[in-house]
Amino acid sequence: MTYCVGLLLEPGLVMLADTRTNAGMDNISTFAKLHVFHKPGDRLISVMTSGNLAVSQSVVNLIQEGLPESDAGQKDTVYTVPTMFRAAELVGEAVRHVHKIHGEAMRKQDVRFDVSVLVGGQIAGRTLRLFQIYAAGNFIEATRDTPFLQIGEHKYGKPILDRAVRPDMPLADGVKLALISMDSTLRSNLSVGLPLDLLVHRRDDMSHACVRRIGEHDPYFQMIRERWSTALRDAHRAMPAPEWGF
Repeated sequence: MTYCVGLLLEPGLVMLADTRTNAGMDNISTFAKLHVFHKPGDRLISVMTSGNLAVSQSVVNLIQEGLPESDAGQKDTVYTVPTMFRAAELVGEAVRHVHKIHGEAMRKQDVRFDVSVLVGGQIAGRTLRLFQIYAAGNFIEATRDTPFLQIGEHKYGKPILDRAVRPDMPLADGVKLALISMDSTLRSNLSVGLPLDLLVHRRDDMSHACVRRIGEHDPYFQMIRERWSTALRDAHRAMPAPEWGF
C-alpha cells in the first residue's frame, strides 16, 4: 500500500508520496512513486502512483514512450500532449492498455488489477491542473471546492485536509498540511513508510520545481511530527471536561 496526496492551490501545486512497497510483512521495499516530467519552459508534469507496482511501472513507461494504439489515433507521450486534460486521458489509456495485455493473466493468478494515479502540472500557456485516474482509466479533477486529491491509504490523512485546506493558502502552508497528513498516515498504517518524495510547483513556472526527498532524520519533518503531536495533546487537555455526572 502507499499514500499520495496532491494539493491544487492558487499559488501552485504540492505533491507528496511515500516510497514503501510491500508484498507481505516480510517483503518490504522502497520504490519512488513520484515521477517528474520536465521540459524547461514548456511543461512540468508530475505523476504519483499507488497499487500494484508492476502495473504502475508499466503505466509510467507507456506515457513516456507512447501507446502502440492511442484512442486519439496518434502517439502522444507525456512530453507531447497539448493539454493537461490530454495528459490525464493518456494515463487513462495507458491503464486500459495494461489491463488489456495483463488483466486476464493477473485474474487467473488471483492478482487484483489495482492502480490509481495522480497527475498534476502545467503546460506553457495553459492552466495548472490536478487529476485522479482510476483503475478503469476514467478520472476526476481537483476543483476550488475540493482542492486536494488522495490515492492509496488515504483515510488517516484526510481529516486534517478536510478541516484546513483552502485553495488560497500559501504553498508553505500546503506543504505543512501535506506533511501532517502523511505523518498521521505513517503513525496509523505500517504499509506506508519513509522516505517521502515532495514536489512543490509554483503556478506558471515551467523552469523550476522544488523536489526533495525527506528521510527519517530530516529536521523539518521531525519538527512537524513533534509539534503536531504536542499541539493535539495540548488541545485535548485544554478542552473542558464533560459535566455528565460520572
